[in-house]
Amino acid sequence: MSLLSDLISLNLSDCTEKVIAEYIWIGGSGMDMRSKARTLSGPVNNPSKLPTWNYDGSSTNQAPGEDSEVILYPQAIFKDPFRGGKNILVMCDAYTPGGVPIPTNKRCAAAKIFSHPDVAVEETWYGLEQEYTLLQKDVKWPLGWPVGGFPGPQGPYYCGIGADKAFGRDIVDAHYKACLYAGINVSGINGEVMPGQWEFQVGPSVGISAADELWVARYILERITEVAGVVLSFDPKPIQGDWNGAGAHTNYSTKSMRSEGGYEVIKKAIEKLGLRHKEHIAAYGEGNERRLTGRHETADINTFKWGVANRGASIRVGRDTEKAGKGYFEDRRPASNMDPYVVTSMIAETTILWKP
Repeated sequence: MSLLSDLISLNLSDCTEKVIAEYIWIGGSGMDMRSKARTLSGPVNNPSKLPTWNYDGSSTNQAPGEDSEVILYPQAIFKDPFRGGKNILVMCDAYTPGGVPIPTNKRCAAAKIFSHPDVAVEETWYGLEQEYTLLQKDVKWPLGWPVGGFPGPQGPYYCGIGADKAFGRDIVDAHYKACLYAGINVSGINGEVMPGQWEFQVGPSVGISAADELWVARYILERITEVAGVVLSFDPKPIQGDWNGAGAHTNYSTKSMRSEGGYEVIKKAIEKLGLRHKEHIAAYGEGNERRLTGRHETADINTFKWGVANRGASIRVGRDTEKAGKGYFEDRRPASNMDPYVVTSMIAETTILWKP
């Protein structure tokens, strides 16, 4: 091995009790992820035991230069797959020095919804399907595509294998293992319909932990693409034309839906989602109108409909759920660049707390 890789691989536990904590937060665009590291005197397993920290919010478009300090509150801890050992990744949210959540902090409002007694008792489960596209670094064109040109039409790429069908599998598998190492409940991966596009799934996870896990999984993925020299895109329609877009289908159930008679609870929840369709669409990701066209396994953005096993619907109910009379449903509207704090908490709020 080279000297550089030898040093990166050093096991700190051989010589010190100190550990490295990488603090992660969401930047000013609402999608850019930032992080920086600090040394701790020893291992920490509880985020409440971690110190708060600050950063220059004027450099992330989150604060003015004359009052630039933003405070990071640690919220969730994961094992660090890059440094290994007892080192950790720390998902944080951001506040003013006075303790007020800054506008891009969507976690704080989500935590209030999930801590509501009526929501907490329902033990909301989420399965989040994160689609993404890998791009060639210098030309920002999908991985495996001829520069300035197009591959063969869609058909052979979904869950495909082979050098002419699957592009970037080493990145995908590295990410899969790194997430499992970190303690993220990744349940699977697959190649998507458009070549150069992939998906990973997080869940089932309960309440706000689903969003924490998805954000850290996104962070790990972008760190891996950084090493690989590939650009990661969460654009919901990276290539115009007869190519699938990228979504973040959100599977959801409550304790009542998973119990006997749950199918009726599911139908009532879907009815409420339909009544708030416009509000949900507005919160489900920027540029989603380019994806939700009624083609390529989507429902038109202005139309709400649901169906059993219908991938052209806004809400899909699985055959197994219909047969069992209980289970879960899938909201197919969220875009790949959605904020999981917003989407998961809004679904819970609409289906449990909102009164039509």
